[in-house]
Amino acid sequence: MVLSEQIKSNRNLGVSICRRLNEEIDKLGFAIAEIKHYPNYDHASFELIKDPYTGAHNLTCYWYDEFKKQRIGRLQFNSDGTFYAEYDVIKTHPGKSKWFVEGVIAWGKAENIKAEAKLLSMPTG
Repeated sequence: MVLSEQIKSNRNLGVSICRRLNEEIDKLGFAIAEIKHYPNYDHASFELIKDPYTGAHNLTCYWYDEFKKQRIGRLQFNSDGTFYAEYDVIKTHPGKSKWFVEGVIAWGKAENIKAEAKLLSMPTG
């Protein structure tokens, strides 16, 4: 399957995954203007990446910062119907100052999208 067909065939699921990642970010309680970029399927850069285990070409989506220099997220659709996504937040938790929000992740299959925030404890001085 060519790249354009993969992008189109995965679009509905990709939009649902992005919505779920956005919900996880919003659940953290950041002020509206504090998060400048959210994952959006239609704003991703797309590539087909060969899976070394199965030999299949998996659609991989990348999100970049506003200058298109630093990658801030990734979504990979696997040939077995599963996916994995991660998106950087990189901010101190708005309600828990002892925690740092590295990002949000999502994984699963179309019928069961799971997601959570990736938190790190802040170093104590």
